[in-house]
Amino acid sequence: MKRPVHPGVVVLVLCVYFVLSLFTNTLGPLIPEIITTFGLSLTAAALLPFAFFIAYGVASIPAGIWIERAGEKRVMTSAWLLALVAALSFALVPRYAVAMVSFFATGVAMAALQVAGNPLMRVAGGESQFAFYSTTAQLAFGLGSFAAPRIYATVVGNGASWVRLYWVFAIGAAVMALAVALTKLPRVERTTDEQAGSMAAHRSLLRNRAVPLYFLSIFMYVGSEQGVASWLSQFLATYHGVDPRTGGASAVSWFWGLMMVGCLVGLVTLRRFDNRRVLATHAVLAMLLLAAGLLGSARVAMVALPAIGFVASVMWPVVFSFALDSVKSHHGAMSGILCTAVVGGAIVPLLVGRIGDAFGLRSGMALLFLTFSWVLGVAFWAKPSPR
Repeated sequence: MKRPVHPGVVVLVLCVYFVLSLFTNTLGPLIPEIITTFGLSLTAAALLPFAFFIAYGVASIPAGIWIERAGEKRVMTSAWLLALVAALSFALVPRYAVAMVSFFATGVAMAALQVAGNPLMRVAGGESQFAFYSTTAQLAFGLGSFAAPRIYATVVGNGASWVRLYWVFAIGAAVMALAVALTKLPRVERTTDEQAGSMAAHRSLLRNRAVPLYFLSIFMYVGSEQGVASWLSQFLATYHGVDPRTGGASAVSWFWGLMMVGCLVGLVTLRRFDNRRVLATHAVLAMLLLAAGLLGSARVAMVALPAIGFVASVMWPVVFSFALDSVKSHHGAMSGILCTAVVGGAIVPLLVGRIGDAFGLRSGMALLFLTFSWVLGVAFWAKPSPR
């Protein structure tokens, strides 16, 4: 029996992804402001996105279990309320220690929202149209990524404190919490691929030698992505004197905007060409662009570093697909393990900052050659088999 489509819920989920992206992808442009305001070292500044992505990673599997028990509506409303409290806490008490707790709490909230989003979209839009609506949701997320640095630049562009941005976040979270609470959500029956999986399923997967390798591969990809996004504005300010509120914010915005464009182009290239070759080509291009950005002039850096977003766009879906196709069962548990690997977005930028404090940020960002090299290696050793 064909289930009814819920267009209002589809729009709600698209808004969730858009606002979720605003919270997630404003971290990079804020790094120079955070360093200046609190007088931090690069390592201390990197601990803030570290707190966010560690929370995001470790909360993914528990969030899936919570959603299966409590339902999407209760969890999503609670998540937005947690994000509201986190934003308000820092807006009212703008201190480094408060920021650390605020970023961690926001990461937990965003993890719960993302885990809830896909199954809800599948049911709301209809299973036959899931691929279309799922892609649309990713575009909404990409649009939020592109808009986030520009909203930051608008809010603080006239000399206002960047802390004002957290009042904007608080309003956004309050509106989303109210919207979810007032919307009647359809019942979601999770597919095998969407279920969190039992402890036995996780233990079974971890005995498979390929699973830790794919975990590390997602870790390295997310670390590469966030290593560029988190430090791009600070790099331009340090070596080329680019104003973080204008040129820096614009560069970060284009990084995410080009990643969104790359996702659209990838829909075509991944259908027409062998996925291994596409992954290898894009990984090599990412390293060439990274070299040009780190060693070139200001004009070259302003083009090359954001362009990494375009070539990195296909890495997540290809590696994730290879990983799921490498196991014959427990795909929901496997997805949870892979989503936990987003902690790479916490650890790699922190290592970049630590190396940067010791040898300079250019040397710190050179670490990304190693992480992109690992992604390149996946194209050669991955052995997925059709499900």
